[in-house]
Amino acid sequence: MADNLPSEFDVIVIGTGLPESITAAACSRSGQRVLHVDSRSYYGGNWASFSFSGLLSWLKEYQENSDIVNENPAWQEHILENEEAIALSRKDKTIQHVEVFCYASQDLHEDVEETGALQKNHASVTSVNPTEGEHSAYLPSEDESSSTVSCQMPTEQTPNSDLESSLEINDVEATGEEEKRCDDKTCVKSASEEETSENVLTTEDTTLQPRKNRITYSQIIKEGRRFNIDLVSKLLYSRGLLIDLLIKSNVSRYAEFKNITRILAFREGRVEQVPCSRADVFNSKQLTMVEKRMLMKFLTFCMEYEKHPDEYKAYEEITFSEYLKTQKLTPNLQYFLLHSIAMTSETASNTIDGLKATKNFLHCLGRYGNTPFLFPLYGQGELPQCFCRSLNEVERLLIRMCAVFGGIYCLRHSVQCLVVDKESRKCKAVIDQFGQRIISKHFLVEDSYFSENTCSHVQYRQISRSVLITDRSVLKADSDQQISILTVPAVETGTFAVRVIELCSSTMTCMKGTCEHKNEEDEKPRLLWALYFNMRDSSDVSRNSYNDLPSNIYVCSGPDCALGNDNAVKQAETLFQQICPNEDFCPPPPNPEDIVIDGDSLQSEASESSFIPEANSETPKESRSLGNPELSSQ
Repeated sequence: MADNLPSEFDVIVIGTGLPESITAAACSRSGQRVLHVDSRSYYGGNWASFSFSGLLSWLKEYQENSDIVNENPAWQEHILENEEAIALSRKDKTIQHVEVFCYASQDLHEDVEETGALQKNHASVTSVNPTEGEHSAYLPSEDESSSTVSCQMPTEQTPNSDLESSLEINDVEATGEEEKRCDDKTCVKSASEEETSENVLTTEDTTLQPRKNRITYSQIIKEGRRFNIDLVSKLLYSRGLLIDLLIKSNVSRYAEFKNITRILAFREGRVEQVPCSRADVFNSKQLTMVEKRMLMKFLTFCMEYEKHPDEYKAYEEITFSEYLKTQKLTPNLQYFLLHSIAMTSETASNTIDGLKATKNFLHCLGRYGNTPFLFPLYGQGELPQCFCRSLNEVERLLIRMCAVFGGIYCLRHSVQCLVVDKESRKCKAVIDQFGQRIISKHFLVEDSYFSENTCSHVQYRQISRSVLITDRSVLKADSDQQISILTVPAVETGTFAVRVIELCSSTMTCMKGTCEHKNEEDEKPRLLWALYFNMRDSSDVSRNSYNDLPSNIYVCSGPDCALGNDNAVKQAETLFQQICPNEDFCPPPPNPEDIVIDGDSLQSEASESSFIPEANSETPKESRSLGNPELSSQ
């Protein structure tokens, strides 16, 4: 937070989500003076990652945010007669229907405070009886909160047989996701409701005798700083737009990645691994020899389907699911192709959508490993910060050239309103929390900052998400360091598929010891802790849906429901081209050894950048620019 900022910039960006951070970095590299502010205390907005204690603090902030009452705005006295203001909202309404459940046992004799935690004001989490969990979990009121997280065990603990079934979507840290179109005030069926009704979770059976190495809530708290938890459920396609942008801009030096090791399917009551590569297909014991040949023939066609329009033109108007039935594929192959390779909707995706998705999947295979996907160490919240770091480095280099080039970042710095000139109908300035007027030419605003008046005609989708901490993986493997993606199809028409991303401790996004399959008779994962919430999806909202926005105000959306990040990159590039037409989007920064300032040597900077590969290299150096992702399954 800063109370004495420069009074004029070229671009002001409000919000630090992924598209805003990419756009801010791109504008800065093109010579624009950028002010990047966020009223939150952390980077990323709804793209953020938190430690466990940070997540509990985020939950408390959510509760406190819902209690905010808009006071009489003091900024009105700063608005002149020939101006009008667009007030920004103090409430973040993008997160709704939050529920927290704790099923892990609590040793009351243990100190559950996380040692060295940066944030001490946690939200209390109530441990619930599995038979009453659906109605008992809550976010406590302020007087029920304490400086440490408490977990009160009910007096009676009985297992709920209704919560146990053959289908179990439990993972070390899974994020279930579904979407539904509705307005912002409509109650949307949350992941918790769907999973309870479909009997997909097995909770901790606390009536059993305590077992050795059983994970307690105290252990989760104590280990909470050793792993991050994402608010979004996404992976990176190895040849997707975001990976290409990270390489092109050299921002990849600020992040490390791991390859997804398994693609799973849930079929006929059990979880099984799906063969992806040619070697996997021919080594698979799940497919017959005839099925292997059929699958390879169809995948070969998908790689070059545009060259054979006669093969699919007659089926363009039907769903991809129906198209697969016309290709004489077995039900087994149809299921794998639809849910684990194309990963498209059974009812909403047409033939072209499915063929494109399948080709993209195959195109990404083999670049960094045996699957098409990468996952960033420490979580998705690292990605917006990578672009912030890159902007700061460019600023550091070019300030030495006496050029004011780079960006200023301010967290916990809110903007009260946007100032619009009545005559030109252009936005000319913002007024911040200190009453300072800051002038700019262009304004990028994250959708969540707009008030209800501005968004009164906007129709939003909602994405139901969950974060589940369990005591073991959904599918036993030789290694406990598996990163998996599992799609559970919709049970009936009108419902949505649930996507599960299972992470391991080597990604720094889950607790050690929760990935292992112990030698116990019961191999089913047990649910230890769960968070459910709905997140607003504004990715497909037309700009014209917002009321009376001047042409130099640009809207950035939050995370969408897609698995990848292409929408955020496309959005950032589109906005950048509107602000800086004909400029290169996120070019590599100048190598320090190429910069000469009055004969001074920049050896220190030169040595720092000597490991940076060429931006468009397809050699092994490219993988090093992505933080040396491990290419082999662990």
